[in-house]
Amino acid sequence: MTTPTPPLRPSPLAEQAAERIGQQIRTAVWPVGARLPGEVALAKELGVGRSTVREALRTLAAAGMVRSRQGAGVFVTADRPAEDWPARLRRAELVHVYEVRTMVEVEAARLAALRRTAADVAAVDAALEARRAAGAGGDAEFVDADIALHAAIVAAAHNPVLDDLFAQFAPVLREHLVALVAVFELRAMDRDHGLAAHAELVEAVREGDAERAGRVLAAELEATRARLLTE
Repeated sequence: MTTPTPPLRPSPLAEQAAERIGQQIRTAVWPVGARLPGEVALAKELGVGRSTVREALRTLAAAGMVRSRQGAGVFVTADRPAEDWPARLRRAELVHVYEVRTMVEVEAARLAALRRTAADVAAVDAALEARRAAGAGGDAEFVDADIALHAAIVAAAHNPVLDDLFAQFAPVLREHLVALVAVFELRAMDRDHGLAAHAELVEAVREGDAERAGRVLAAELEATRARLLTE
């Protein structure tokens, strides 16, 4: 049984309705697994029309808090909105990002070595040269060039899902890596930090050596992950 609530203010009603229903869910008036009252009952309780209730429920469904079951009604599936992937990545520790990055990029490097085209090789070679040139610039410029090289290798794998995953990682990686380079002073003695390993990776992709490409990149990423764990 729900507690009576005052009618909503006449300004974005659907948004207010979604917030009110969400509040009832968060306070376990309607706990996870419960079926919500029907549209008519909700509309009467909130003092709005059924169309406003439907829009509010669509908002909550998009947030992962409710789900409609054909012929059964609308059920509570979570007591808070689902956090989207980019937000979760931004909140993650860099060492955890690196663990997942290794899983994604090592396989992408192997696939790139097997699937690369002449155009892919040219793009990867150009990205390596750009990374080398960025060694003379600032940390942000250097990190951008490094990420661009990795993106070119992922693109050479010709897997759109890998492309999308890396695109989600890239902004978070950039933010963390700019800070990482500065804190660890990675370029203090070597402005082209990691150039030899990246050149070997590009050579392995160019030559179609999938095992070597995966091995080189795995070693490079693991070295950074290990440093994050010990510093």
